[in-house]
Amino acid sequence: MLVIPAIDLKEGKCVRLEQGLMEKDTVFCDNPAEQALEWQRQGAELLHIVDLDGAFAGVPKNRGAIEAIVKSVQIPTQLGGGIRDIQTIEAYLALGIGRVILGTAAQRNPELVEEACRLFPGRIVVGIDAKNGLVAVQGWAELTGVKAVDLAKRFEGFGVAAIIYTDIARDGMMQGPNLAATKALAEAITIPVIASGGVSSLKDIENLLAIEASGISGVITGKAVYTGAIKLAEAVALTRGKNI
Repeated sequence: MLVIPAIDLKEGKCVRLEQGLMEKDTVFCDNPAEQALEWQRQGAELLHIVDLDGAFAGVPKNRGAIEAIVKSVQIPTQLGGGIRDIQTIEAYLALGIGRVILGTAAQRNPELVEEACRLFPGRIVVGIDAKNGLVAVQGWAELTGVKAVDLAKRFEGFGVAAIIYTDIARDGMMQGPNLAATKALAEAITIPVIASGGVSSLKDIENLLAIEASGISGVITGKAVYTGAIKLAEAVALTRGKNI
């Protein structure tokens, strides 16, 4: 299970939101490329980048910062936010992004996911963001009536590299991840699941490791590694079974 630090971009800066609300943001760093390098130094094996402005606007908005991050690190990256068509996917992959995350587009247009997986095998990730088990889209601003598990099952057989499952109610709140919902989703599908939202301590990482066999391949952490509640190097060591 990989511990994946998040770099959430708003107006070119690293921020964290509470429950996905743009007005509830905290700026943690003015230099995303330097922050990415720091996570690499601390042992990150994969970076999770989100273009928050892009997620709300439906089009890419932080290309300059994204390009700077990719140029600064040697480790792979995955990027989501405002990616709605094949052309945008292609442009980001050409830029050096390792994997592209489809969220709103995946819910509204599953055929796009299928086509993208065919064109770019192993490089397409689906982001499923849920509140009370129901999928939210458009930067979490809009709640659908679709169950997260039902949506995930639609992508079986497409060749999706992973599904990132975020519990919105937990995100940025430092209350621990929704273990039951994450485990249930992972057990319902064969696609690897990356847990996201609410991870606030090494204990949360331990709890996820305990259900790793359900099909959990990674955990994304944001606020906790920025505030120091989790030291990234310690979390990576824990998942690798090393003494710190």
